[in-house]
Amino acid sequence: MKFAENNRISHRQLYRQMILAFLAPFLLCLPGEGQVMGKSGIIGVFLAAAVLSVYVLLLLRMVPWYTDLVKSLGAAAGRAAGVFFLSYVILTGGYLLNLMAELIPSVLVTGISGSVIALLAAAVCSFGTGRGMQRRGRMAEVSGGILLWGVLLMLALCLGQSRMSYLREMAETSRAGGTAVLNNCYKVLCGFAGTGLLPFGLKDVEKRGKAGKTLIFGVATLCGILAAALLLLPAVLGWERLKAEPYPVLPLMAGADLPGNVLARFDVLWMGFLLYSLLFALGSLFHYGRQITMRARLGSGRWWLPAAVFAASAVRAGGQGIRDYYGFYLAYIFVPGLLLIQLCMAFLGTKRRRKRTAAASLAILAFLLCLSGCAAIEPEKRMYPLALGINVSEQGFTVDYGMPDLPQATGQEKPEENGSVSVLSIEGKDFEEIEEIYDRSQEKYLDISHVQVILLGNSLRESGRWRELFSYLKQEPFMGENVYLFVTEDPGSVLAWDSGGTSAGEYLTGLLENRLPGDQKEGVTLRQAYHQWYQDGTLMELPVIVQEEKGIQVYLNSRDGA
Repeated sequence: MKFAENNRISHRQLYRQMILAFLAPFLLCLPGEGQVMGKSGIIGVFLAAAVLSVYVLLLLRMVPWYTDLVKSLGAAAGRAAGVFFLSYVILTGGYLLNLMAELIPSVLVTGISGSVIALLAAAVCSFGTGRGMQRRGRMAEVSGGILLWGVLLMLALCLGQSRMSYLREMAETSRAGGTAVLNNCYKVLCGFAGTGLLPFGLKDVEKRGKAGKTLIFGVATLCGILAAALLLLPAVLGWERLKAEPYPVLPLMAGADLPGNVLARFDVLWMGFLLYSLLFALGSLFHYGRQITMRARLGSGRWWLPAAVFAASAVRAGGQGIRDYYGFYLAYIFVPGLLLIQLCMAFLGTKRRRKRTAAASLAILAFLLCLSGCAAIEPEKRMYPLALGINVSEQGFTVDYGMPDLPQATGQEKPEENGSVSVLSIEGKDFEEIEEIYDRSQEKYLDISHVQVILLGNSLRESGRWRELFSYLKQEPFMGENVYLFVTEDPGSVLAWDSGGTSAGEYLTGLLENRLPGDQKEGVTLRQAYHQWYQDGTLMELPVIVQEEKGIQVYLNSRDGA
């Protein structure tokens, strides 16, 4: 059934709501840093899918028990159960808000504090919770398919970056023992703990008794995408880097592009999909939270529930925040307590009552965040270097920014011959100081999202301080990982070289890519260099640029350029 009436939602709308609410939290929070990874993680995902397929069918039978917790369990026990369910809503909402407060300012929107973003998200996602179930279903009807196919397309675009040698690293290193599989299976089940709230909303589904296939299909889709991501992540990033990344899906798209650089920064679209799913998940928590308060007779929760979620995201006790103890709460408190409550419901029973509450609208917040992107700095007020040159100096480091049509800078620039390409050179003891010097001396915002090549000086490579550069670049969310790396004696001189009006970034990229498919040269990208750095702490061999009187020559290895 595609559509429904009388404030009910169709099976397709239910399925798309599941995709919207779970997809981004799963992709962001389950892989990476010792979570669900490797062979045991993939097997654990499929095992969890089998368990959940049975569990969601049991949830359909529990809908009458959820309609009035006080009548089902008694006054005291019913309210206690309501408080227990609300604890999940508040802590999970606080976790998602805290996650957005960290990720959005660092990878999507600059110049806005995380606390302001969390406050806006809590306020707008809680707006309109009394407007009717159908409005929420219509939102899922319109946007759920776009998000699902968009994420699948993004993952498909990463296939070209995958390497079989990276997969062999995972196969040889990761284990698939019984204990590891069960641990990963339980982690996935904890991630699906929100399905325990589904009976609060299933009574508003048209032909509820036939919704079992829809729920199973939703679980299968989510687990299938998660398993595909667990296979794709080590194939693209490498096993060692995957274990070190807190959110490995974020850099997944940083090295993807279309031929001809038609759209080189897919990671911006990727973050847009993930952000929308996070916002929908937060709105879902407010939606179910209000239903819980009403069915446990704890008031409406219209105002205090968003405040409690925001407080949970911001409060720190003993130096620890929500993300430090949320995993323990989920695994050892909520999931066992949920199963215990549902077991009691199965034995006690009650009659059904019809009491509906409504949905949350997320489009307003998404629109506001789009308007505030990159702190509303207009394109004409930015400076776009296409190439960077980095070398060591007496002060620490020298960074050369190769910029087309750079205005005369205050005592920092190098002169050029024809006025078409300028180079801004800044020295500092570290890269943070160099950024501060740029901010003090330049009138335009530095936007490095268009950098195409990075030139490493020989002194930087030989001294081993390239590791400090890589650590710095890892903290720069707008630096794409498909950037080409070269090594040369004097990066600043190469960037200032007159290439006939073409910037060094475009010229060097063209030397590698502007050839027939069989004649294209194999460059080294930042992603490939990261992989070897994570593997054994070394710098892989880079193409060498040799500057001559008549121009520059690029050799694919140091032996050719010797």
